[in-house]
Amino acid sequence: MTKTAAIIGGGVIGGGWAARFLLNGWNVRVFDPDPEAERKIGEVMANARAALPMLYDVALPDEGALTFHGSIAEAVEGAEWVQESVSERLDLKHKVMAEIQGASTAPIGSSTSGFKPSELQQGAPDPSRIMVAHPFNPVYLLPLIEIVPSPETDEAAIAAAEEILTSVGLYPLRVRKEIDAHIADRFLEAVWREALWLVKDGVATTEEIDNAIRFGFGIRWAQMGLFETYRVAGGEAGMRHFMAQFGPALKWPWTKLMDVPEFTPELVDMIADQSDAQSGHLSIRELEKKRDKNLIAMMRALRQQGNASGRLINTHQRTIRHLPKAANPLVTQDRVVPVDWTDLNGHMNEGRYGQLFSDAAEEVIAYVSADEAAPLAGTSEDYAARGFNYFTVETTTKYLAETQAGERIVVHTRITEGRGKKLRCFHEMKRASDGEVMATCDQLMLHVSLETRRTCEPSDEVLAKVEALAALHAKEN
Repeated sequence: MTKTAAIIGGGVIGGGWAARFLLNGWNVRVFDPDPEAERKIGEVMANARAALPMLYDVALPDEGALTFHGSIAEAVEGAEWVQESVSERLDLKHKVMAEIQGASTAPIGSSTSGFKPSELQQGAPDPSRIMVAHPFNPVYLLPLIEIVPSPETDEAAIAAAEEILTSVGLYPLRVRKEIDAHIADRFLEAVWREALWLVKDGVATTEEIDNAIRFGFGIRWAQMGLFETYRVAGGEAGMRHFMAQFGPALKWPWTKLMDVPEFTPELVDMIADQSDAQSGHLSIRELEKKRDKNLIAMMRALRQQGNASGRLINTHQRTIRHLPKAANPLVTQDRVVPVDWTDLNGHMNEGRYGQLFSDAAEEVIAYVSADEAAPLAGTSEDYAARGFNYFTVETTTKYLAETQAGERIVVHTRITEGRGKKLRCFHEMKRASDGEVMATCDQLMLHVSLETRRTCEPSDEVLAKVEALAALHAKEN
């Protein structure tokens, strides 16, 4: 049964929340009095549809229904989760919370960047179901959600929130104690304040500061965080050595963290002018698309290493992946071409066709070797863990049409030879939108013992599945 989320407030953050839920198969009901809300969310949805599927190697669930409603009470009807993303005014949030709870008993997450949950709960009919669920833009790509309860928040509501958010690929980080601005924004505020001083004092421009972050510690932080980065900086002696070496710096005038420059019109103009010079030639949508592609490439790189957000994506992918069903042909790939698979010509490069057809073959192996009693049932890794696999010994690939980043493609596979040690597959890569065949691959594999590294006969169970598929695929459709 399709689940329903209600989004109250359809700005940049609310639109991102709507996209995250919708693209993970939820119905989404939106309330926002702005007459431009539908257009604005539509533009965010367009970016999300282009970006989020490229993080995964399988198709996301079918989209739910996106609907817009004329009142909060109508929007929250039947919702399992309500996300409040209105402006950062406490009086407005109190009014919205009261209206939500007048029509729904669902848990409510607030996207607030700074208010504490106890402040949000003031005067609420049921404070136990209100908490902070603070996301990071773009919500449809970045996984971190700060979950901040107060002592009044019900533990069951928190657990429900964590389960719901995890199910759509997010990482709910529970904040131990409520505090103004939670965890991440306090870091951001500290960096922001120091950056203001550096600009005001003429030490650096906005672009130079951004370069210091994106070409240096920003990349380290993206995959290792703060403390682990400094642990590595301590060398073999670890964090203790780092602290001993750099601890005295805490007394040095390296930061104006506790002192904030006055926000004068001159300072605002200086920063705005420098920012215009840095990025004014690009529209906001162009900057968003640039950001999204960079994030995709970085997080897909982290996927390959199984670290940080990449590990989270791999875990989520396992929950939405399904073994192929016996059919003529097998559907062995259904995915969107990611941006990091393209070359200077703007189309998918030759090596990625090999990757795609290799992944398709892995699905065939997973199907014929599936053992529900095994710890990794339903994957080719499971079969390798049992000491066997199929090795490719010959391929012939034909490239028939250009394939662009963002296109959804499917691979149809037929077993053209399945006897003894041999398993031959014929793959057709098709554009999902019109069925055009874009490439084909004839692939011969041999069954191998990973202990001897030599060919060997598969088990009777595996061979029976191979032969059954070969017989099925020999029939005319």
